[in-house]
Amino acid sequence: MQQRSLKNVLVSGGMGFIGSNFIRFMLKNNPDFSGRIVNLDVLTYAGNPANLADIDAAYQGSRYFFEQAGIGDRQIVENIFKKYEIDTVVHFAAESHVDRSILGPEGFIRSNIIGTYTLLEIARDCWASRRDVLFHHISTDEVYGSLGSEGRFTETSPYDPRSPYSASKASSDHLVMAWGSTYGFPVTLSNCSNNYGPCQFPEKLIPLSILNMIEGKPLPVYGDGKNIRDWIHVDDHNRAVWTILTKSPAGEKYNIGGENEWENIRLLHTLIDITARKAGLDTEKLRASVTFVKDRPGHDRRYAIDCSKIKKQLGWNQAVPFEEGLGRTVDWYLANPAWISAVRSGEYRNWIKRNYEER
Repeated sequence: MQQRSLKNVLVSGGMGFIGSNFIRFMLKNNPDFSGRIVNLDVLTYAGNPANLADIDAAYQGSRYFFEQAGIGDRQIVENIFKKYEIDTVVHFAAESHVDRSILGPEGFIRSNIIGTYTLLEIARDCWASRRDVLFHHISTDEVYGSLGSEGRFTETSPYDPRSPYSASKASSDHLVMAWGSTYGFPVTLSNCSNNYGPCQFPEKLIPLSILNMIEGKPLPVYGDGKNIRDWIHVDDHNRAVWTILTKSPAGEKYNIGGENEWENIRLLHTLIDITARKAGLDTEKLRASVTFVKDRPGHDRRYAIDCSKIKKQLGWNQAVPFEEGLGRTVDWYLANPAWISAVRSGEYRNWIKRNYEER
């Protein structure tokens, strides 16, 4: 199998949860990569420079470069492509929270659809007829809709999005694959299940629950708590992305999953056990704080990923057992109270304003 060489990689949305972990993996934990990373992020509410403070200190100006801009800022991004001689795009940038998409869908349409279109066109213009380049699009299993009690999503499962967020990601998926088919543009695409790990913004189930336990707040659960998700550690996801970048032929699509299905309520009680033990909290008091709340509109009942294609074709496998990964995640949040405080208070937004927006 021929290995693709990556020299100058543009990571969109690299200050977010998965993107920042991908950059750290590439520069600190991946001896097979010796190139440069350009982090393109507009710094929305979920983009936090503190996520990559150690990377900035160690690599800024040599192998790591940060550029503050949106994926829709065409002239700026074109200049970045030329300045850094970009040969690979890893497109994480997206509005990604279902609840926010229900309350305000316009931003999701603008970022996830129009933004992806613009980035595709910039890359196509800059790369012209080159074939030693690649545009990899990061997507979600939510584009497939909801499963019943049996079966798993495969790469050929029909799309059936149920929220403004998943509809916007489904649209961006179709744009990416259409650019590959219509223009012969070198693209790959991955649809991943629920990620967890360090630096995840505390609007998502796992970090929200950990922080609410630490702060003595109620632990909210939608509906009856029996919605099922397939969970994967962010490190396993990012190793899968690296595998696609270096090994996959252009035009391929892969599902990435943990093969690790959990009901939300069962996950929460497992997380209670782990957090109580590590933080010295009262387990029964935490269990008593579980609060069932009105279900989210259009809440998909079950997701499950069949990731046999990437395993068989590219040789990737998961490496982080779930309860071990949960323990490591709890340890990270317990060890980073300053990060939590800045995010909870919004102070990190003031830091961004002082250090980036006013420069």
